[in-house]
Amino acid sequence: MASETFSAEQRKKPRIGVPVYVAGALASLGLGVFLYLEYVAKQTPADAPLTPEAKAYVSDLKLSDVDIMASKSYLNQMIVEINGKIGNTGDHALDTVEIYCVFYDSYGQMVLRSRVPIVSPRTGGLKQGETKTFRLPFDEIPDSWNQAMPLLVIAGVKFL
Repeated sequence: MASETFSAEQRKKPRIGVPVYVAGALASLGLGVFLYLEYVAKQTPADAPLTPEAKAYVSDLKLSDVDIMASKSYLNQMIVEINGKIGNTGDHALDTVEIYCVFYDSYGQMVLRSRVPIVSPRTGGLKQGETKTFRLPFDEIPDSWNQAMPLLVIAGVKFL
């Protein structure tokens, strides 16, 4: 049986350095964050349908006090916000209301169409006779946008 002897200098010197452990931990953390974000992106809720009943109900939904505002973020990126209110004058409580925001260029060509929820289960839905405010931030609008208020169209309604 051969015995190995190490000098004091060899025993003090670690075989794998601390920077290797730190790099491994950071790589693992980065991979975990990436996989989580991929998972969340695939878990987006299905769009609320616009059934014949929902189409008939659209006339009971009233958008009001809608305005648009632009500002620059701390990264010098343009953020456009659409703020407003939606009222439910009908006789059904709603779980979800989604709208299309359609942005155009100066030639009338569509440059962006985005479907976004303005009422959701997370915000508590929308009861009969209730009015709620909404805020829609956009940071991906093309530079060719004509700077005018986009067209807002009810895209989906889900009843409770």
